[in-house]
Amino acid sequence: MEAHTTYRFGVLGSGSWATALVKILSENLSQVNWYVRNPVSLHHLEQFGHNPKYLQSVSFPKEKLNLFGELDRFIEQTDILIVAVPAAFLHETLGTVDPTCFKDKSVISAIKGIIPEFHAIPARYFHKTFQIPYEQLGIVCGPCHAEEIALERLSYLTVGSENAALSNPVAIALRCRYVEVSENDDLFGAELSAILKNIYAIASGMFAGLGYGDNFQAVLVSNALQEMKRFIDVVHPIHRDVNSSAYLGDLLVTAYSKFSRNRTFGFMLGQGYTLQSAKLELTMVAEGYYAARSLMEINQKFQVEMPILSAVYSVLYEGANCQRKMKELTSKLS
Repeated sequence: MEAHTTYRFGVLGSGSWATALVKILSENLSQVNWYVRNPVSLHHLEQFGHNPKYLQSVSFPKEKLNLFGELDRFIEQTDILIVAVPAAFLHETLGTVDPTCFKDKSVISAIKGIIPEFHAIPARYFHKTFQIPYEQLGIVCGPCHAEEIALERLSYLTVGSENAALSNPVAIALRCRYVEVSENDDLFGAELSAILKNIYAIASGMFAGLGYGDNFQAVLVSNALQEMKRFIDVVHPIHRDVNSSAYLGDLLVTAYSKFSRNRTFGFMLGQGYTLQSAKLELTMVAEGYYAARSLMEINQKFQVEMPILSAVYSVLYEGANCQRKMKELTSKLS
């Protein structure tokens, strides 16, 4: 059943998560704008209604797609932009856009990473770089892998924004027979949680690769949740329930799922892959790799005790031996 809305929705990005979001929106809306940077992918979508690189099994109703290869035109003709570009490439994608293009636009981040050039969460990046007011910014997050959206398996999302007049129409547009959507007002906490869980998933993968079992994984993830809560509560101290699906649920699925690229990346390192070989073999971006360095920088200001983050950072950026560093970490968990 189509959702009735006066807003023009658009998705910026053409990876697996962007493709999944377009699938949801195209079921709910009569028209969806979609910016696809790669001309080969754009042409294939125009001709065949499939993304040739990601979630190839998903067939789009071509009459519902407004495909764009020009970013300025896409922004001009879109009211609510859902941005699903890997954080490491966001500034490269948007850096040349004039801030005036975003006047009266709302931006929903579907980015589960930190902008490395600025050590900034997406909301802060959009606010500082393009002068977009925080009340026109939001996030879509939760325990939801693109691959399961393609299979239409029941999933749950959360739309976070300080402005209910923004989060509500976005939630309506994303809600469908296989996606339930809730709303919250914790924009900053939700973004930080979405970033941190990728780092914890790398740790989970490292331990799995080293041969640690399910008993230990339960201890690791429960400690990761405590570490996440400590950090978020210091950085943005408002009341929140970190046991809800937007926080704990997202952490669990990213730490345990076979679809988690961050867990896979960590698993390779635990198995003895070099950092370079693991990055080369993993064809998609592991957001936690970039986030670990940025969050260590940010935490220099807040000085929150974060042993899991510190251990992952040491392996990724200081050349620490994975087996030795993870063994050291076990003595700091409870």
